[in-house]
Amino acid sequence: MYSTVCPRKEQAAQTQIHQPILMNQPTKTVLVLTLCLLFCSPNSLFGMGNPLLDICATVDKDLLDKYALKPNDQILAEDKHKALFEELVKKFKVEYHAGGATQNSIKIAQWMIQEPHKVGTYFGCIGKDKFGEILKKKAEEAHIDAHYYEQDEEPTGTCAACITGDNRWSLVANLAAANCYKKDKHLDLEENWKWVEKANVYYIAGFFLTVSLESILKVAKHASDNNKLFCLNLSAAFICQVFKDNLMQVLPYVDVLFGNETEAAAFAKEQDFETKDLKEIAKKAQSLPKVNKKRKRIVVLTQGKEETVMALSDKIETFPVLPIDPKDIVDTNGAGDAFVGGFLSQLVQEKPPNQCVKAAHYAANVIIRQSGCTFPENPDFN
Repeated sequence: MYSTVCPRKEQAAQTQIHQPILMNQPTKTVLVLTLCLLFCSPNSLFGMGNPLLDICATVDKDLLDKYALKPNDQILAEDKHKALFEELVKKFKVEYHAGGATQNSIKIAQWMIQEPHKVGTYFGCIGKDKFGEILKKKAEEAHIDAHYYEQDEEPTGTCAACITGDNRWSLVANLAAANCYKKDKHLDLEENWKWVEKANVYYIAGFFLTVSLESILKVAKHASDNNKLFCLNLSAAFICQVFKDNLMQVLPYVDVLFGNETEAAAFAKEQDFETKDLKEIAKKAQSLPKVNKKRKRIVVLTQGKEETVMALSDKIETFPVLPIDPKDIVDTNGAGDAFVGGFLSQLVQEKPPNQCVKAAHYAANVIIRQSGCTFPENPDFN
Protein backbone atom coordinates (compact mmCIF):
# COMPACT_ATOMS: atom_id res chain seq x y z
CA MET A 1 0.00 0.00 0.00
CA TYR A 2 1.79 3.11 -1.22
CA SER A 3 0.12 6.35 -0.19
CA THR A 4 1.14 9.88 -1.07
CA VAL A 5 2.44 12.57 1.21
CA CYS A 6 1.81 15.79 -0.71
CA PRO A 7 -1.61 17.49 -0.90
CA ARG A 8 -0.82 19.17 -4.21
CA LYS A 9 -1.34 16.25 -6.58
CA GLU A 10 -4.66 17.59 -7.92
CA GLN A 11 -3.02 20.92 -8.68
CA ALA A 12 -0.22 19.14 -10.56
CA ALA A 13 -2.71 17.04 -12.50
CA GLN A 14 -4.53 20.18 -13.60
CA THR A 15 -1.22 21.64 -14.76
CA GLN A 16 -0.66 18.54 -16.91
CA ILE A 17 -4.18 18.67 -18.38
CA HIS A 18 -3.78 22.23 -19.58
CA GLN A 19 -0.47 21.63 -21.36
CA PRO A 20 -0.57 21.21 -25.16
CA ILE A 21 -0.02 17.69 -26.43
CA LEU A 22 2.86 18.73 -28.68
CA MET A 23 5.58 20.66 -26.86
CA ASN A 24 8.98 21.87 -27.93
CA GLN A 25 11.98 21.18 -25.66
CA PRO A 26 11.97 24.52 -23.76
CA THR A 27 8.27 24.06 -23.00
CA LYS A 28 8.93 20.53 -21.73
CA THR A 29 11.72 21.82 -19.50
CA VAL A 30 9.44 24.46 -18.01
CA LEU A 31 6.71 21.87 -17.42
CA VAL A 32 9.07 19.45 -15.68
CA LEU A 33 10.36 22.24 -13.43
CA THR A 34 6.80 23.41 -12.69
CA LEU A 35 5.71 19.91 -11.67
CA CYS A 36 8.80 19.48 -9.50
CA LEU A 37 8.04 22.75 -7.72
CA LEU A 38 4.48 21.55 -7.11
CA PHE A 39 5.52 18.21 -5.68
CA CYS A 40 8.56 19.13 -3.62
CA SER A 41 9.09 22.34 -1.74
CA PRO A 42 12.08 23.49 0.33
CA ASN A 43 12.61 21.44 3.50
CA SER A 44 10.26 18.64 2.43
CA LEU A 45 13.05 16.06 2.93
CA PHE A 46 14.71 15.72 6.34
CA GLY A 47 17.91 13.89 7.26
CA MET A 48 19.79 13.52 10.53
CA GLY A 49 23.14 11.83 10.99
CA ASN A 50 26.89 11.99 11.50
CA PRO A 51 28.32 14.90 9.47
CA LEU A 52 31.90 14.51 8.32
CA LEU A 53 34.11 16.80 6.30
CA ASP A 54 35.68 14.64 3.61
CA ILE A 55 39.29 15.70 3.00
CA CYS A 56 40.44 14.12 -0.25
CA ALA A 57 44.00 14.15 -1.60
CA THR A 58 46.18 12.13 -3.92
CA VAL A 59 49.12 11.00 -1.78
CA ASP A 60 52.32 8.99 -2.05
CA LYS A 61 53.14 5.62 -0.54
CA ASP A 62 55.34 7.27 2.09
CA LEU A 63 52.30 8.88 3.71
CA LEU A 64 50.46 5.55 3.82
CA ASP A 65 53.48 3.89 5.40
CA LYS A 66 53.93 6.71 7.93
CA TYR A 67 50.41 6.21 9.29
CA ALA A 68 50.27 2.43 8.71
CA LEU A 69 47.46 2.76 6.17
CA LYS A 70 46.47 0.15 3.61
CA PRO A 71 45.04 0.79 0.14
CA ASN A 72 41.33 -0.06 -0.28
CA ASP A 73 40.76 0.04 3.46
CA GLN A 74 38.43 1.91 5.84
CA ILE A 75 39.34 2.47 9.48
CA LEU A 76 38.43 4.64 12.44
CA ALA A 77 41.16 7.08 13.43
CA GLU A 78 43.36 6.19 16.41
CA ASP A 79 45.75 8.44 18.34
CA LYS A 80 48.50 7.76 15.81
CA HIS A 81 46.34 9.24 13.03
CA LYS A 82 45.61 12.59 14.71
CA ALA A 83 48.27 14.48 12.76
CA LEU A 84 47.20 12.96 9.43
CA PHE A 85 44.38 15.42 8.77
CA GLU A 86 46.52 18.54 9.20
CA GLU A 87 49.37 16.99 7.23
CA LEU A 88 47.04 16.33 4.31
CA VAL A 89 45.99 19.98 4.28
CA LYS A 90 49.54 21.32 4.60
CA LYS A 91 51.42 19.03 2.21
CA PHE A 92 48.93 18.01 -0.46
CA LYS A 93 46.35 19.58 -2.74
CA VAL A 94 43.06 18.71 -1.06
CA GLU A 95 39.40 18.82 -2.01
CA TYR A 96 36.72 19.24 0.63
CA HIS A 97 33.26 17.70 0.46
CA ALA A 98 30.31 17.55 2.84
CA GLY A 99 30.24 13.89 3.84
CA GLY A 100 28.83 11.31 6.19
CA ALA A 101 26.29 8.68 5.06
CA THR A 102 23.04 10.58 5.60
CA GLN A 103 24.44 13.91 4.45
CA ASN A 104 25.71 12.22 1.27
CA SER A 105 22.24 10.85 0.53
CA ILE A 106 20.54 14.20 1.14
CA LYS A 107 23.17 15.83 -1.08
CA ILE A 108 22.54 13.33 -3.90
CA ALA A 109 18.77 13.75 -3.60
CA GLN A 110 19.17 17.51 -3.95
CA TRP A 111 21.44 17.04 -6.98
CA MET A 112 18.85 14.80 -8.64
CA ILE A 113 16.06 17.31 -7.94
CA GLN A 114 18.12 20.42 -8.83
CA GLU A 115 15.31 22.95 -8.26
CA PRO A 116 14.12 24.20 -5.88
CA HIS A 117 17.23 24.43 -3.71
CA LYS A 118 17.19 23.31 -0.08
CA VAL A 119 14.63 20.56 -0.55
CA GLY A 120 16.76 18.66 1.96
CA THR A 121 17.18 19.73 5.58
CA TYR A 122 20.01 18.17 7.55
CA PHE A 123 20.81 17.96 11.29
CA GLY A 124 24.04 16.75 12.88
CA CYS A 125 26.78 17.83 15.27
CA ILE A 126 30.00 19.66 14.35
CA GLY A 127 32.72 21.58 16.19
CA LYS A 128 33.27 25.31 16.39
CA ASP A 129 36.44 25.19 14.31
CA LYS A 130 37.99 25.71 10.88
CA PHE A 131 36.81 22.37 9.51
CA GLY A 132 33.30 23.11 10.78
CA GLU A 133 33.24 26.38 8.86
CA ILE A 134 34.41 24.60 5.71
CA LEU A 135 31.74 21.93 6.17
CA LYS A 136 29.02 24.57 6.49
CA LYS A 137 30.25 26.20 3.29
CA LYS A 138 30.32 22.89 1.41
CA ALA A 139 26.80 22.00 2.56
CA GLU A 140 25.63 25.39 1.34
CA GLU A 141 27.32 24.84 -2.03
CA ALA A 142 25.45 21.53 -2.30
CA HIS A 143 22.20 23.46 -1.67
CA ILE A 144 21.47 21.55 1.54
CA ASP A 145 19.71 23.45 4.33
CA ALA A 146 22.04 22.30 7.11
CA HIS A 147 21.26 23.25 10.71
CA TYR A 148 24.20 21.88 12.69
CA TYR A 149 24.44 21.59 16.44
CA GLU A 150 27.74 23.39 17.09
CA GLN A 151 29.71 22.63 20.26
CA ASP A 152 33.30 23.20 21.37
CA GLU A 153 34.06 20.00 23.29
CA GLU A 154 34.99 17.93 20.22
CA PRO A 155 36.35 18.98 16.80
CA THR A 156 34.35 18.60 13.61
CA GLY A 157 34.28 15.01 12.36
CA THR A 158 36.53 14.37 9.39
CA CYS A 159 37.27 11.61 6.93
CA ALA A 160 40.69 11.57 5.30
CA ALA A 161 40.48 10.03 1.85
CA CYS A 162 44.04 9.17 0.82
CA ILE A 163 44.09 8.34 -2.88
CA THR A 164 47.04 6.60 -4.51
CA GLY A 165 47.97 6.86 -8.17
CA ASP A 166 46.06 3.73 -9.16
CA ASN A 167 42.78 5.19 -7.81
CA ARG A 168 42.90 3.09 -4.66
CA TRP A 169 41.54 4.70 -1.52
CA SER A 170 42.44 4.52 2.13
CA LEU A 171 39.76 6.09 4.33
CA VAL A 172 40.40 7.23 7.90
CA ALA A 173 37.36 8.55 9.77
CA ASN A 174 37.57 10.63 12.93
CA LEU A 175 33.95 10.88 14.11
CA ALA A 176 34.71 13.33 16.95
CA ALA A 177 31.84 15.85 17.14
CA ALA A 178 29.58 13.63 15.02
CA ASN A 179 29.20 11.43 18.11
CA CYS A 180 28.07 14.36 20.27
CA TYR A 181 24.58 15.20 18.98
CA LYS A 182 22.21 16.08 21.83
CA LYS A 183 18.42 15.96 21.53
CA ASP A 184 17.81 18.45 24.34
CA LYS A 185 20.45 20.89 23.07
CA HIS A 186 19.28 20.94 19.44
CA LEU A 187 16.35 18.82 18.22
CA ASP A 188 14.01 19.89 21.04
CA LEU A 189 14.52 23.60 20.42
CA GLU A 190 11.51 25.22 18.75
CA GLU A 191 13.61 26.94 16.09
CA ASN A 192 14.96 23.54 15.02
CA TRP A 193 11.91 21.30 15.51
CA LYS A 194 9.95 23.47 13.06
CA TRP A 195 12.16 22.06 10.26
CA VAL A 196 11.20 18.53 11.27
CA GLU A 197 7.52 19.44 11.19
CA LYS A 198 7.89 20.98 7.73
CA ALA A 199 9.17 17.75 6.14
CA ASN A 200 7.15 14.95 4.53
CA VAL A 201 9.92 12.37 4.10
CA TYR A 202 12.57 11.49 6.70
CA TYR A 203 15.81 9.53 6.27
CA ILE A 204 18.36 8.42 8.85
CA ALA A 205 21.27 6.02 8.30
CA GLY A 206 21.69 3.26 10.86
CA PHE A 207 25.02 4.69 12.01
CA PHE A 208 23.12 7.37 13.95
CA LEU A 209 21.65 4.62 16.15
CA THR A 210 25.03 4.65 17.91
CA VAL A 211 24.75 8.38 18.67
CA SER A 212 21.24 9.50 19.65
CA LEU A 213 18.49 6.89 19.77
CA GLU A 214 16.17 9.34 21.54
CA SER A 215 16.49 11.83 18.67
CA ILE A 216 15.66 9.16 16.09
CA LEU A 217 12.63 8.00 18.06
CA LYS A 218 11.27 11.53 18.39
CA VAL A 219 11.48 12.09 14.62
CA ALA A 220 10.17 8.59 13.83
CA LYS A 221 7.16 8.99 16.13
CA HIS A 222 6.37 12.38 14.60
CA ALA A 223 6.41 10.81 11.12
CA SER A 224 4.20 7.92 12.21
CA ASP A 225 1.70 10.11 14.08
CA ASN A 226 1.31 12.36 11.04
CA ASN A 227 1.29 9.60 8.39
CA LYS A 228 4.56 10.80 6.87
CA LEU A 229 7.31 8.58 5.44
CA PHE A 230 10.15 7.52 7.73
CA CYS A 231 13.12 5.76 6.10
CA LEU A 232 16.02 3.94 7.77
CA ASN A 233 19.16 2.24 6.49
CA LEU A 234 20.68 -0.83 8.16
CA SER A 235 24.05 0.73 7.15
CA ALA A 236 26.39 -1.99 8.47
CA ALA A 237 26.31 -5.55 9.79
CA PHE A 238 27.53 -4.41 13.21
CA ILE A 239 24.48 -2.13 13.55
CA CYS A 240 22.24 -5.19 13.21
CA GLN A 241 24.32 -7.07 15.77
CA VAL A 242 25.85 -4.78 18.40
CA PHE A 243 23.07 -2.17 18.25
CA LYS A 244 20.23 -4.63 17.70
CA ASP A 245 18.17 -3.32 20.64
CA ASN A 246 18.32 0.27 19.39
CA LEU A 247 17.45 -0.85 15.86
CA MET A 248 14.44 -2.84 17.01
CA GLN A 249 13.10 0.12 19.00
CA VAL A 250 13.04 2.20 15.81
CA LEU A 251 11.96 -0.45 13.29
CA PRO A 252 8.20 -0.34 14.13
CA TYR A 253 8.17 3.24 12.82
CA VAL A 254 10.05 2.47 9.59
CA ASP A 255 8.10 2.84 6.33
CA VAL A 256 11.06 2.25 3.99
CA LEU A 257 14.00 0.06 5.06
CA PHE A 258 17.23 0.03 3.04
CA GLY A 259 20.14 -2.40 3.22
CA ASN A 260 22.63 -4.39 1.17
CA GLU A 261 23.06 -8.15 1.02
CA THR A 262 25.68 -8.28 3.80
CA GLU A 263 23.59 -6.18 6.17
CA ALA A 264 20.45 -8.12 5.28
CA ALA A 265 22.17 -11.42 6.09
CA ALA A 266 23.31 -10.11 9.48
CA PHE A 267 19.82 -8.75 10.19
CA ALA A 268 18.19 -12.06 9.22
CA LYS A 269 20.52 -14.02 11.48
CA GLU A 270 19.83 -11.74 14.46
CA GLN A 271 16.08 -12.00 13.84
CA ASP A 272 16.16 -15.81 13.50
CA PHE A 273 14.65 -15.65 10.02
CA GLU A 274 16.32 -19.01 9.21
CA THR A 275 16.91 -18.09 5.59
CA LYS A 276 19.71 -16.66 3.47
CA ASP A 277 17.45 -15.95 0.50
CA LEU A 278 17.32 -12.18 -0.04
CA LYS A 279 13.72 -12.21 -1.25
CA GLU A 280 12.59 -14.12 1.82
CA ILE A 281 14.56 -11.78 4.08
CA ALA A 282 12.85 -8.78 2.45
CA LYS A 283 9.43 -10.38 2.92
CA LYS A 284 10.08 -11.26 6.57
CA ALA A 285 11.51 -7.81 7.35
CA GLN A 286 8.44 -6.25 5.78
CA SER A 287 6.12 -8.28 8.02
CA LEU A 288 7.76 -7.26 11.31
CA PRO A 289 5.51 -5.17 13.63
CA LYS A 290 4.67 -1.66 12.43
CA VAL A 291 2.97 1.22 14.26
CA ASN A 292 1.43 3.09 11.31
CA LYS A 293 -0.99 0.59 9.77
CA LYS A 294 -1.94 3.03 7.00
CA ARG A 295 1.25 2.17 5.14
CA LYS A 296 2.76 -1.22 4.46
CA ARG A 297 6.52 -1.24 4.92
CA ILE A 298 8.70 -1.20 1.81
CA VAL A 299 12.02 -3.08 2.06
CA VAL A 300 14.73 -2.34 -0.51
CA LEU A 301 17.83 -4.56 -0.59
CA THR A 302 20.76 -4.08 -2.95
CA GLN A 303 23.46 -6.59 -3.84
CA GLY A 304 26.16 -4.81 -5.82
CA LYS A 305 25.99 -5.61 -9.52
CA GLU A 306 23.16 -8.10 -8.97
CA GLU A 307 19.49 -7.16 -9.09
CA THR A 308 17.86 -5.04 -6.40
CA VAL A 309 15.12 -6.74 -4.39
CA MET A 310 12.07 -4.81 -3.17
CA ALA A 311 9.24 -6.03 -0.95
CA LEU A 312 6.23 -3.92 -1.89
CA SER A 313 2.67 -4.51 -0.68
CA ASP A 314 2.14 -8.25 -1.02
CA LYS A 315 4.73 -8.97 -3.69
CA ILE A 316 8.47 -9.14 -4.20
CA GLU A 317 9.91 -7.32 -7.19
CA THR A 318 13.43 -7.36 -8.62
CA PHE A 319 15.17 -4.68 -10.66
CA PRO A 320 18.37 -5.16 -12.69
CA VAL A 321 21.06 -2.55 -12.11
CA LEU A 322 22.36 -0.42 -14.96
CA PRO A 323 25.23 -2.03 -16.87
CA ILE A 324 28.70 -0.54 -16.54
CA ASP A 325 32.09 -1.50 -17.94
CA PRO A 326 34.36 -2.46 -15.00
CA LYS A 327 37.01 -0.17 -16.51
CA ASP A 328 34.69 2.80 -15.88
CA ILE A 329 34.36 2.06 -12.16
CA VAL A 330 36.51 4.51 -10.19
CA ASP A 331 35.24 4.19 -6.63
CA THR A 332 32.31 2.23 -5.17
CA ASN A 333 32.45 3.78 -1.68
CA GLY A 334 29.60 6.21 -2.29
CA ALA A 335 27.34 3.79 -4.19
CA GLY A 336 25.07 2.92 -1.27
CA ASP A 337 24.60 6.54 -0.20
CA ALA A 338 23.93 7.52 -3.81
CA PHE A 339 21.38 4.73 -4.25
CA VAL A 340 19.40 6.02 -1.28
CA GLY A 341 19.74 9.63 -2.46
CA GLY A 342 18.35 8.76 -5.87
CA PHE A 343 15.47 6.86 -4.28
CA LEU A 344 14.62 9.74 -1.93
CA SER A 345 14.71 12.27 -4.78
CA GLN A 346 11.70 10.57 -6.33
CA LEU A 347 9.98 9.55 -3.11
CA VAL A 348 9.74 13.17 -1.99
CA GLN A 349 8.13 13.95 -5.37
CA GLU A 350 5.56 11.18 -4.82
CA LYS A 351 6.85 9.03 -7.66
CA PRO A 352 5.95 5.29 -7.57
CA PRO A 353 8.46 2.88 -5.99
CA ASN A 354 9.66 1.45 -9.32
CA GLN A 355 10.58 4.99 -10.43
CA CYS A 356 12.37 5.49 -7.10
CA VAL A 357 14.49 2.38 -7.75
CA LYS A 358 15.21 3.51 -11.30
CA ALA A 359 16.53 6.83 -9.99
CA ALA A 360 18.48 5.02 -7.27
CA HIS A 361 20.23 2.85 -9.84
CA TYR A 362 21.00 5.88 -11.99
CA ALA A 363 22.52 7.84 -9.10
CA ALA A 364 24.66 4.90 -7.98
CA ASN A 365 25.81 4.31 -11.56
CA VAL A 366 26.95 7.94 -11.84
CA ILE A 367 28.71 8.05 -8.48
CA ILE A 368 30.84 4.91 -8.99
CA ARG A 369 32.36 6.61 -12.04
CA GLN A 370 33.63 9.47 -9.83
CA SER A 371 36.17 9.85 -7.05
CA GLY A 372 34.31 9.93 -3.74
CA CYS A 373 30.67 10.90 -3.41
CA THR A 374 30.91 13.56 -6.12
CA PHE A 375 28.92 14.04 -9.29
CA PRO A 376 28.65 16.05 -12.54
CA GLU A 377 26.97 19.45 -12.48
CA ASN A 378 23.61 18.17 -13.74
CA PRO A 379 21.95 14.74 -13.74
CA ASP A 380 20.80 13.13 -16.99
CA PHE A 381 17.78 11.30 -15.62
CA ASN A 382 14.15 11.34 -16.71
